[in-house]
Parts: sequence; C-alpha cells; structure tokens
Amino acid sequence: MKRELHIFLTAIMFFTRIPCPKWVDHNPEYLSKSAKYFSLVGIIVGSVGALVFYGFSFMLSTEIALLLSMAATIYITGAFHEDGFADVCDGLGGGWTKEKILLIMKDSRLGTYGVIGVVLILAIKFSALREVSFHFIPITIIAGHSLSRFIATTLIYTHPYVRDTEDSKAKPAAKNISINMLIFSGVFGIIPLFFFNKPLIFITIIPCYLAKVYLGIKFKKWLGGQTGDCAGAVQQLCEVIFYLSVIALWKFI
Repeated sequence: MKRELHIFLTAIMFFTRIPCPKWVDHNPEYLSKSAKYFSLVGIIVGSVGALVFYGFSFMLSTEIALLLSMAATIYITGAFHEDGFADVCDGLGGGWTKEKILLIMKDSRLGTYGVIGVVLILAIKFSALREVSFHFIPITIIAGHSLSRFIATTLIYTHPYVRDTEDSKAKPAAKNISINMLIFSGVFGIIPLFFFNKPLIFITIIPCYLAKVYLGIKFKKWLGGQTGDCAGAVQQLCEVIFYLSVIALWKFI
C-alpha cells in the first residue's frame, strides 16, 4: 500500500505543484509506473478549477470566474501541458527534420508559433466553457481534464519515446506503459462523464481520440514517435475538443 501511495504521489509531484512529503522523489521506477494515475491527477486538477469557478461565481460574473478557474489550473500544474503544446507548435511549425524539431522543442525560449498556439487554445477553452450551461460547467471542467489526460496516456502507449538524451525528466513517465496501466487510467478518465447522467456524453470520447490519432500520425511522420511535449499537446487539444463536443451535443443531451 505504501508503495502504491508513493507511485501516486510521484504522479502528483511530477504533474502538479501540490506539495508532497519529502520522501517522494523522481524515482524513475515509480515515475514510469505513475502513468496509470495521470487521469486521476486530471480529476484533482479539474476539481480545483471547478471549485474556483463555483466559489467565485457567487461574487463575480461567469466570465471572470472562468478566467480565474483557468488561471488556477494553470498555476497548480505550472503550465506543464500548455508548455508542451507551445513547444510542439514551435517544433512542427519551424522544423523540417527530426533533429531540428526536437532541438526547437527542447529550447526554453518561446517562438511565434508557440505564442499564437497557446493564446488561441486558451481563448477557445474560455469561449467554449462560456457556452456550456452554467450548472454543468464544474463537471465539464473536471471531465475535460480527466478525459484529455487519459487520451494523452494512450499516445504514450501507442507511440515510442524518441528522445535519446538521458537528461529529459519526462522520459521515465513517457514509456513502458502496460495495457493494465492504460485500462486503470481509462477508468479514472471516464468516471466524471457518468456525473452528467446523460449517456450521449460518452460520444465525446470519439472526437477526442480522433484528434489524438491525427496528432499521432504527425508525430510518427516527423519524429518517429512521441516526447513528453507531444503528450502535453494531445492533452491540451483533447481538452478543448471535449468542451467543443459538449457544446455540439448539448441540444441532444
């Protein structure tokens, strides 16, 4: 039980800024096994965003409450996935070989493609959530974070890790995912969908996974596999697509 707790806390420490006990570290063995908790981490992050939205919605407008909610989730994750999305935008936008793309993605500086990509995806997130029925916004936020992380986990399962450098801290978390770990992550990924109490909501899994397939094809073509940044890009895109899918389905559910 303590070992499993250690693995879970390793996932919390790696993907969020939530304080963990001092005995939790970036142990490669635990980090590689922590993938099964990625979706649960999404539930936790999404719950923080939902609580911030719900609390501030009593005092401020829906728009401001949503912006504060987004700010809270970005803060609690250290913009981990947003940074990955920006790096992928820069890499695929400015590189024409595998080596050049990986070099650009490794660069800590943000380029034009990354800036435009992050601004647009955050704007779409806000606009999409604003269109969701007020009472369903909290569960939509939670489900968006959990499902998108599960879809990102499927990328790690289906695509090999391609960076050769051993200094990449994401490497242990981006490889060696078993089918059992994937299923475990999937359970937490879809649990929030049940709280909509509307069976058609499960259709949203399809466009999210298709988005992963599309990006996976591009990653395979240009990189031969995936990196931690690629998984972050999948998470961000699938989160947005989930929100848009909820809007598209709303008149039917």
